[in-house]
Amino acid sequence: MPYAAPRICSCGRTVPSGQRCECQDKRDRERKARHDQNRPSARARGYDSKWEKARAGFLAKHSKCFRCGQPATVVHHSVPHRGDKKLFWQTSLWKPACKPCHDGPLQSMEKRT
Repeated sequence: MPYAAPRICSCGRTVPSGQRCECQDKRDRERKARHDQNRPSARARGYDSKWEKARAGFLAKHSKCFRCGQPATVVHHSVPHRGDKKLFWQTSLWKPACKPCHDGPLQSMEKRT
């Protein structure tokens, strides 16, 4: 199988195909840190003790990830609530998910909407 040629990063370093340059990783870490400074805490976003009880009850009834069938550990909001309490608590929009599915493809799809 042929390999792609290495590329030259904007910082001037040669980067092997399929890898990221250290400067890109550093930029991403800095960008995420800036974003997190302005983001309210999980409790402020509604993930409090009331949520923990509702989440536990939901996952007890729906124990398998709706995507892959693995044990579900996360309640995914199929419609991003973005702070809207009505959407946040609308249980018909909740889906059971495993952490790999939730943090990977589901978050990626959510960012596109």
